[in-house]
Formats: sequence, C-alpha cells, structure tokens
Amino acid sequence: MFRGRRRVLTGALALVLALGSAEAAVPESPDGGTSLPIPFSIAPQPLATALLAWGKQTNVQVLTASGAIANWRSGGASGLLTPNAALDELLQGTDLERESYDTRTVVVRQRQKPGNATPAPADPAEAFDPTTIVPLATVDVQGLVSETAFKADTTRTVTRGEAHLSDVPQSVTVLTREVIESQQAVDIGDVARYVAGVQYVDGYGGSPLFLIRGFDAGHGMTDGMPNGIARTEDLPPLIGIERVEVLRGPEAILGDASQNNNFGGSINVVMKRPQADTVRTLTYSLGEYDGARLGVDLAGTASKDGAVTYRLVAAGQRGEKTPQGDGGGRGAYLAPSLAWQGDRTHVMGGLEYVDNRVPGPEHSVLLGPGVSTALRPGTSLGGGSDISTFRTTRAVFELDHDFVNDWTFHSQGQYVRQRSDGRSQSFIAGAFPGALDAVARTFRYSGNYWTWQNDFSTSFHHGNVTHAVLVGLDLARTHAGDGGSGSIVEASSQTADLDRDAVIVTRPLAFGLRRGDDSAPKVSLLAVPASTTVQNLGGSWQTNAGLYLQDQIAIGDRWNVLAAVRRTRYQLDTRWQDGSPRRVREARWIPKLGVVYKVSPEISLYADSSTGFQPDPLLGKDGQPLPVATSRQIEVGGKFDLFDQRARLTAALYRIRVDHSVDLVSPEPPFFATPGPGQTNRGLEVEFAGQVAPGLDVLASLTEARTHNNDDTRATGAPKHQAAVWASYRFGDGSMKPWGVAAGVLARSRSLGRTSADGVYFGIPGQASVETNVSRYGSNWRVTLGVKNLFARTLYAVNFDETFVPIRQGRVVLLTGTYNF
Repeated sequence: MFRGRRRVLTGALALVLALGSAEAAVPESPDGGTSLPIPFSIAPQPLATALLAWGKQTNVQVLTASGAIANWRSGGASGLLTPNAALDELLQGTDLERESYDTRTVVVRQRQKPGNATPAPADPAEAFDPTTIVPLATVDVQGLVSETAFKADTTRTVTRGEAHLSDVPQSVTVLTREVIESQQAVDIGDVARYVAGVQYVDGYGGSPLFLIRGFDAGHGMTDGMPNGIARTEDLPPLIGIERVEVLRGPEAILGDASQNNNFGGSINVVMKRPQADTVRTLTYSLGEYDGARLGVDLAGTASKDGAVTYRLVAAGQRGEKTPQGDGGGRGAYLAPSLAWQGDRTHVMGGLEYVDNRVPGPEHSVLLGPGVSTALRPGTSLGGGSDISTFRTTRAVFELDHDFVNDWTFHSQGQYVRQRSDGRSQSFIAGAFPGALDAVARTFRYSGNYWTWQNDFSTSFHHGNVTHAVLVGLDLARTHAGDGGSGSIVEASSQTADLDRDAVIVTRPLAFGLRRGDDSAPKVSLLAVPASTTVQNLGGSWQTNAGLYLQDQIAIGDRWNVLAAVRRTRYQLDTRWQDGSPRRVREARWIPKLGVVYKVSPEISLYADSSTGFQPDPLLGKDGQPLPVATSRQIEVGGKFDLFDQRARLTAALYRIRVDHSVDLVSPEPPFFATPGPGQTNRGLEVEFAGQVAPGLDVLASLTEARTHNNDDTRATGAPKHQAAVWASYRFGDGSMKPWGVAAGVLARSRSLGRTSADGVYFGIPGQASVETNVSRYGSNWRVTLGVKNLFARTLYAVNFDETFVPIRQGRVVLLTGTYNF
C-alpha cells in the first residue's frame, strides 16, 4: 500500500520541484513586499503589536515616527490578502498611512488631516528623511496570529519558537480551547480521541497511555519541556491547560528522550500563563462517573502600569464512582503564576500542585481465547479498597530578553517532584492454562526531575533568502527509584520494606479463577502460596544533555526548509547486581530535515526525515542496561487551507522503522527485561479542522495504519482503520440564536490481543460510539448538557490480555458550564 502511494507522491513532489525551479522570481509590488496574496489572521489588538505580527509574516521591517502609534488600536486583518492590502486593513480607522522605503522596509507615518488627535507632520509633502524614523519597539509577538475556533495557525513546540503550521514540514494537530469545551472533555484522554493516529489505552498496575502511530507516546512534554516521569494521573486538569499539541514522528530532536517508546510522536500540553487581558471564569461539571468538578480561572494586571500580570487557576473534583458503584475519587489543583514585562525583558514564574486520589479501574478477565469468555464485571476484586494517590509539585520559570543586535535569548526550566502511593487488586496468569491467580499489589513511588532549556535566536537576509537561526543548550536530570535489591517476606506480616524510593509489593491472595470442564466459565477457589514479593523499581539517575542547532530557511515566498541537528549525551547511573555503582554513557547525533513547497498561498506540500533515540534504564538478564533504541521516520504530505482560510486539511504518508521498540519484562522475579521486536509502521492520516460555514465547526480524522513486527509475530493493539468526526453548530439568527448543538462519532476496526500465559491471540471487536450535546449561551455564561456513548454500546480498549479487560463506561450524561464574572 505504502509503496504505491509513495510513488504517486514522489512523482507529484518531483513535478512540483521542477515547476518551482523553473519559475521566475516572485513579483514584487512597486512599493515593497510581494504582490501575491497570502493568508492573514491577525486579531484585533494594539497597533504596535499588530504591525509586528504583519512584519513577521511578510518578512518586512516596519518603521514609524516615535510615539505616532502608541495610543492606536487595530481592528486586525483576516483573509487572503496581499501584504499591502493587509497593512491597509490594519491601519484602517487611524490617521496613519504607509510609505515604502525599499523592498523590505515600510514606514508608517501620520497623514495630514484636520482635527487629528495627535500632531501631524510639519510638512507632509516634504521628502522622506529616514533619519527621522525609528524601528518599532520590540514586543513579544507570541500568539498574535489568532485561532479560529477549531483551526489553529501556529505552534511553538516544533521549532522552539512561533511558527505557522503551513511552514512546518511535519504533521501537527493543535487542539484549541474551543475544541476542548465543545466536546465536554474532562481529561487529556478525552482530548486526544479525535486526533488521527492516536489511541488511548487503559492500563492496570500502571497509568493509561497514548499510542501515536503505533508506539507509546512516552511521558510527553509540558510547554515544550520534556517530562521525565509524568503520568496521566499527574497531569493537571483541563482548566489549567490552554491547548494541546500532538506532534507526529520521533521528537528526540527536542530532547524528548523519555523512558518510554516515543517514536510515533509526542503530546505537548501548553499551560495557561499570566496575561494582561482580564479573565474571571468559573467552570463546573457534573457526571455520573466523574462526579462533580469546580474550577476558577483568574488573570489580569497586578500593577498600575500593566507591567506585572498574574494567573491563578484552582480546581477540585470529588465523588468519582465506577460502574459498579465504587467511589472515593477526588482531586485538587492549584497553579499561581506571575509575570513581568519590561521594554526588552519578560520574566515569568509559577507553581503547580496536583493531588489526585484515584480508585482502581473496574475490569473483567478472560477464561478463554475470546471476549466471549469474559466473566461478569462483578468479578473484579476492586470493591473500592484499591485506592492510589498521586501528588505532583512543579515549579517553573521563563525568561525572554531581546538584545539590540537582533538576538533574542529564551530560557525556561522546571523542577518537578512526584509521589505515588497506592494499592491494587487484580489477577495474573496462573501456573497452568486457564487459571488466573488473584494478587494484591501495594506500591510506593517517588521521583524528581528538572529540565532547563536555553536558546539564542536571530534572523538575517541574503537577497530573497531569510535565515532564522536558533542555537540551544538543554539539560535534564531524572531520579526514579532506588537500586536496592528485592526481597521476599511473609504475607501474614501485612507490611514490607517500603522505605525505598520505588517499590512494588505483590501479595498473592488465597483464591483464584479457573475455567470449568464445560464451555461455560466457572469460578473455582485455588490454593495459592502465602508469600509476598517485594520488587524495587528503577534505581537510576538519568541525565540528558543536548546541544541544538536549527535553521529555518525561507527562499522567496515558495520554499521553506527546516534543518536541525542535536548532539545528545545520555548518562545512566545505576547499580550492578551486587549493588556496586554502575555508570553508562551514550552520545548520538540526531538530525532532522524537512522541506515545504507552497504551490499557492493555500497549498503546501512537504517532505520530512527525522530520527528517534531512546535510552533505556531497565536492566537485562546480564545485569546490564538494555541497548539504546533508534528509529527513522520518512513522512510526506500536504496542507490545504480551505473555506477562505477558516479551515485546514492535512494529509500525511509515513513510514517508521525501529530496531527494537518494546521491553518485555518477566512477570515473575527477578523481573529481567529483554528488548522486544523491532517494528516497521506505515500509514496514511487525513485530518480536517475549521469552520465550513458561519457557526459550523468541524474536526474530523481518518487513519489507515499497518504495523509489522520484525520477528514476524502478529501486532497487538493495532487496528487498521480509525475514523472520527465532531461537528458543532451555533445558531446565529432568530429565537434559536442562544442555542448550539454538537455531535460526534468515533469508530475503529478490530484489533488483536494476546494472552500473557500462553501467547494465544484473540480478537478484539471493532466499535463505534456516538456522543452529542446541546448548549445554551448567555451574555456571560454557557451551559452544556451532553450524552456520551449515546446508544450504550459495549466498548473495548484496543489492547488487553486475559488478566485485565477494562470496562468502558456505558451511557453517560454530563452537565458542564462556564460563568464569566
């Protein structure tokens, strides 16, 4: 499949490249800039920052007479416009006009007009003197390109700086606040469901995880900084998140060398930060299984001159219950932050605290090779007694400084401390086929990590070629677990040595499950030895350091090249089997190269090659750390702006080859790990996001994926087909104007599971789920009543084994809302 499609795309790209090389220079308008129309989406804002946004997009320097624009505000510019027309739209309603100085410089000056609120030039007819003008004051222009409901135009994660998505040679999905609120999402798992190539998999004895293009997405990133040991239970609630970015492809180039397979991509969570615009928002939700949630979001200025801004986000949740009636869940979140903006310097600091108490997931088990042999849900041993707590404290800072010589310095860092303490009850594969032994696990985990990123960037021109160069240095250090040896203690003691930083206690219970002689599953009590296994986890300090060099090259108005290379140094401090210190070092060059060709302002074609690199702190049978895993991805695709730039269609073909991808850990002591089989994953992803008509926003995705294990075993948890569509409509006229409706469908094909005891494959059926909601809008409030899994279908995860069959919620009614005060 991929080879045929690759030939078609390769031929198309070759034709495009030939046309691009043969075309003449882009025509320039007589008064500077290009005469070709390009998409603009500059929101209403102070004129100074609007002009900077215009200059940044058109690569034209804007000069103005000192103080001439200080008090003006622009109404913005939107649509497919020539640069000059967009600038005229920005200046509309002011007493200012543009004047060309050269092809790359435009002057904004006052025009003669009686009754001007500000003084006019002494003689507007006099010859222009360049010594009377000065460049615009430097202003942070992050986020000036506005988002249109479901469609986002920019990303800061891929290039460590503001970049237009059409200029990025990579498939990226940005989920805006409008998407999150429209879908009544309550956690990150809800947010990612409609993204092409992404699967959300329930876990037991570990956190749920995200699969991107068939691989574990790792620990992800927060504000572009790699997380060292983050879990989904440690992530903040959605009220503290501005938007979510899903990056496809290996992200080792950005320093995301986490301890999980991140070869398919990564998820970056962009947090809410201080801002000058006032925010006073109260949010709430009420649902049968999620309980009640209440949150408040406050932001604004904290000084008379507006230089100091703040943000305070707080939330609480209580009353979670499972389908079987178990309860006890609760959560708390607090995130204060403060920022100061000077003439050339921006400083921000903040704290975050997450405290979640999570009941163990309800589940069933299989007593045979098929879902039809699953026991009734009440077989689960949870009973409300297996409660886990997750506490995370995070301190973060950010510093930006603009130098007078066009260099910009950006530094950000975080220190995170995490604690987990809990217990779970489940089953493991028994000593003979068809038997499952009940076990109780108690775990205590502690870890801390810090990351620090530092970037210097500048831009310069050579004719019609513009270089945006970034040089970065980043460090990350993670401590996860203690390297102590395991021990065996009697179950009757009820306690174990839990003073280690990371430990799991596995205690077999005095009963189990066995399949009867006939075809119907039966429950039988089994005698199980009374012993407890204490397993110490991790036992390592992991240090990652990287030197990063990136060049974004714009050649005229048609070509964009993204070239980056990273020198990554990895160090693992662990122990030998006898407890003596052990240090392992690795260093790799990680390249990335991508090319974008703009067929027209609305169409961009791209090709990209990127490399993955994943250190592994787990120890093999010989007591040595497992070898580093590497990958290579090739991706080609296109991005098409539609419906007058209000929507975007993205299509991508990819191939990822990994030498070894999954660690296979022995289920019994001494828990040695071995590298799993390498994989070759191929696929086609199509995604659409934006407004197709006034009031009608759509988010849709289609995924066709093929996974091949290099050892010729069958791939598990890999459905070949996946599709999703979400549409939201707000009425614009008449008596229905305050109302809105939305609905969505999620569907996927069947996948395979495999038993852990004997390696027997079984089928996991495909499924489709429908959800819908209706909203009522007021002048400063919104209420939404929705139903998830409208038709009460039996839903399954994409992957599980006989010991854990997750029970997805049935029909769920959810009430959410916001109030701005």
